[in-house]
Amino acid sequence: MRVFVTGATGFIGTAIVQELVNAGHQVLGLARSEISAQKLVEMGAEVHRGDLEDLESLRSGAAQSEGVIHAGFIHDFTRFSEVCEVDKLAIQTIGEVLAGSDRPLIVTSGTAMVSPGRLATEEIIPPFNPAWPRASEQAADAVVALGVRAAAIRLSPSVHGDDDKHGFIPILFNIAREKGFSAYIGEGLNRWNAVHRLDAARLFRLALEHAAAGVRYHGSAEEAITVKSIAEAIGKQLNIPVASISAETASEHFGWFAHMAAVDCPASSKLTQERLDWRPIHPTLLTDIENGIYTK
Repeated sequence: MRVFVTGATGFIGTAIVQELVNAGHQVLGLARSEISAQKLVEMGAEVHRGDLEDLESLRSGAAQSEGVIHAGFIHDFTRFSEVCEVDKLAIQTIGEVLAGSDRPLIVTSGTAMVSPGRLATEEIIPPFNPAWPRASEQAADAVVALGVRAAAIRLSPSVHGDDDKHGFIPILFNIAREKGFSAYIGEGLNRWNAVHRLDAARLFRLALEHAAAGVRYHGSAEEAITVKSIAEAIGKQLNIPVASISAETASEHFGWFAHMAAVDCPASSKLTQERLDWRPIHPTLLTDIENGIYTK
């Protein structure tokens, strides 16, 4: 299949591109710089110049393809509402090109806000939350109505693995270094879910090849890891103390990341594994931390 991939040179995108190429697909990767273009060439992909805010580049990329993986997102939390709108418009634009063709469009979402405090499953569809305005899934549902085989992959808050420089685990490492201790809130029993980037990449390929329209898939290899255990693993790696902090001081300690440090978001991928025969095989989050990939 000829596949147009946005976010093709990012941490997850590069793994997706390599997975697709290795499986015999032809990849057209979106690139906004010469460095990104060179990276795509080295991976055996074709280069399509443009970016997520250049709608014409999205239209032409989708028009040349038999399927699209939209893995791109502008990770600028200082203008989160604005970049969520960019994401929504990108999905709408790609969907209009694919309309009526039954070509697959795989969009990217997250598990963290599906059902905080209880186990998230693929069949839970939460209402739109203005406090967390990312609307990738709603945009995908809208293009399903146009005759596009659009589906969403909800990724874990921690997609981990070699070269993870900007994800949530590096953020926790940086805060721990800066503060001199690795913290968790209260008893630290709130839970995250996690997936290795190579397992996530395989899930994107399987979804591209087999997805049903309007379905949600969970890129969650581990259902529940306590934030306390993550903090302890970080403290051990950095050889610094590990301590509980109160909810009242969390914002002071974690800054803008306090909400994520406090969220309780276990997530199942049972249905995803059954539907796509997806079997995560790569190291767990704590194994990656303990193996020193974040302190190299």
